[in-house]
Amino acid sequence: MIGRIAGRIDYRAADHVLIDVRGVGYLVFCSDRTMQALPRAGEHAALYTDLLVREDILQLFGFTTLVEKEWHRLLMSVQGVGAKASLAILGTLGPDGIGRAIALGDWNSVKAAKGIGPKTAQRVVNELKDKAPEIMAMGAAPAPAPVLPSGEDDVIEAIPAAPAPVSAGPGPQAEALSALTNLGYAPGEASGAVAQAAGDIPDANVADLIRAALKLLAPKG
Repeated sequence: MIGRIAGRIDYRAADHVLIDVRGVGYLVFCSDRTMQALPRAGEHAALYTDLLVREDILQLFGFTTLVEKEWHRLLMSVQGVGAKASLAILGTLGPDGIGRAIALGDWNSVKAAKGIGPKTAQRVVNELKDKAPEIMAMGAAPAPAPVLPSGEDDVIEAIPAAPAPVSAGPGPQAEALSALTNLGYAPGEASGAVAQAAGDIPDANVADLIRAALKLLAPKG
């Protein structure tokens, strides 16, 4: 499976680009946010990609970060959410926004995406609330942006993505705190929840800390 491509943008459409990689053109569909982030036609770009395989079609979807790509894959696991709906949600909310909406149970924010009805929005929030902390942990850890190789375009086969080891970087508590503040929680309340979660679960990884802290921060009653 193609996991990342880098090359020259031959042309841009409303929802996709054609990227020339060593003479082969790849049509890559993107969210509105990703399209806005891409350079003009004739310039070079690099995108992480996810390949949709069906009996009648092969489609590539492009993302500026691995976190955005993993959100797309997770959203696609929800009944009634296809690739088009996933891109609509990511285009409206962005990776941090969808994490915030799921953490807060705010399905109305998800419903704001084009083509997403209330039942689908509620399913996204309800089905992903226990899975979302894994990707929030990925977003909290510093990650390099995709960089074009010097002098060469490339297509790279996908390697299964996984969160960075919790021993790397600033540590699980700091990464969990970063994820919660990205969701909009005040540093003081987020710090207190993470500290309490770390005390309750001494050997917790980042995702476990986020999950436990979110439960502590959830409205009571």
